[in-house]
Amino acid sequence: MRLRDSIMFLPVLLALNVSIVRAGQPQGVMAYPPTLPDARVEVYKTIGDVKLNIYIFDPADHKATDKSPAIVFFFGGGWRTGSPGQFQHHCRYLASRGMVAMTADYRVASRQNARVVDCVRDAKSAIRYVRADAQRLGVDPDRIAAGGGSAGGHIAGCAGAIDGLDEQGEDQKVSSKPNALVLFNPAIALAPFEGMPSVGEEVVQGLKERMGAEPKSLSPAHQVKRGVPPTIMFFGTNDRLLSGAQFFQKNMKEAGNRCELLTYEGQAHGFFNFGRGDNKFFRDTVEQMDKFLASLGYISGEPTIDKHMATLGQK
Repeated sequence: MRLRDSIMFLPVLLALNVSIVRAGQPQGVMAYPPTLPDARVEVYKTIGDVKLNIYIFDPADHKATDKSPAIVFFFGGGWRTGSPGQFQHHCRYLASRGMVAMTADYRVASRQNARVVDCVRDAKSAIRYVRADAQRLGVDPDRIAAGGGSAGGHIAGCAGAIDGLDEQGEDQKVSSKPNALVLFNPAIALAPFEGMPSVGEEVVQGLKERMGAEPKSLSPAHQVKRGVPPTIMFFGTNDRLLSGAQFFQKNMKEAGNRCELLTYEGQAHGFFNFGRGDNKFFRDTVEQMDKFLASLGYISGEPTIDKHMATLGQK
């Protein structure tokens, strides 16, 4: 990687590393592995001695004969840490709206010495698992969304925008591509682009080694083509990853794909998480997520986030 490219890429790494400590994971969901007693747990992938779980929240009275829409969420944490517990509240809400909602584990650097390309492969494996077992899970294989925050949003975006990078030995006849993307401040651009912010003279050492592949090959914003699934993204205006999302949206629209970018004035990375402040932004982003999924025919009726929060004792 050229020196200039490393310098330009640094804001992405800085934003993600800051998110781990300050914003990417709210307190209370960092436990790993998570304890989610109301979720059904299955192993979706075994690689070496590592077993990766997917935590499944079914709608009430859900049956295997149903063909419900589904969504798989991936946690944030800079590809280094994090817990599937981050999206448990999103899952519970969407299950209450009739979706089979799941939050998946994946390999990260701190636990399995994983590189970013490994994280991407795991995301694709999780989506393939759900689609391959759709009949058993009571899922519509043509209505499987992928969601995630920060690094988790990145790997969900990779599954939607980038061909290949599948785990060897899996049935490639079963698509690992989601049908929609719900992304919360994703690291969607991992290579330089016009307008990308730059900082000082710092050099990112070993960036290619951390990625495990050329960064551009793992950058959804640089791989956009016609047919990338309809996408919604949520960003605070104080998030250093926002310019990458704007670049991604521009490329999506030019390719004829649907891409919505909702911004929240003055908010920083991780603003959307449950438990942040008074949950104002959790409520609003969930409501907008609901409307987006309803527009795709995944759910129907008006959002019920206020009713759902009331069941949690939240005004």
